[in-house]
Amino acid sequence: MSHSLTIQLNDEVFCRLQQQALARGTSPEELAAASLEQQCGIAAPTRSQVEVHEARKRFERRFGEIDLGQPCGVDNESIDADLAREYADRHEAR
Repeated sequence: MSHSLTIQLNDEVFCRLQQQALARGTSPEELAAASLEQQCGIAAPTRSQVEVHEARKRFERRFGEIDLGQPCGVDNESIDADLAREYADRHEAR
């Protein structure tokens, strides 16, 4: 469960928070939340937007295609026709 907290910061503090967040590739809100968690002794691992983006790129490198050597797909009519042929075939020695 999480809760929202509204705080007022003067311009100087917000500007520094914004600069630090930008340098880490995260938002000021995420950086402030992480700082408060650390201050309270709840140092939850957080990922910056840059880290999330890099992890996503590594994950997407796994995407691709594979050739099974035979047609396959989601065309229900051709799948039904293939099944009907197989069920009709007695599979006797050829």
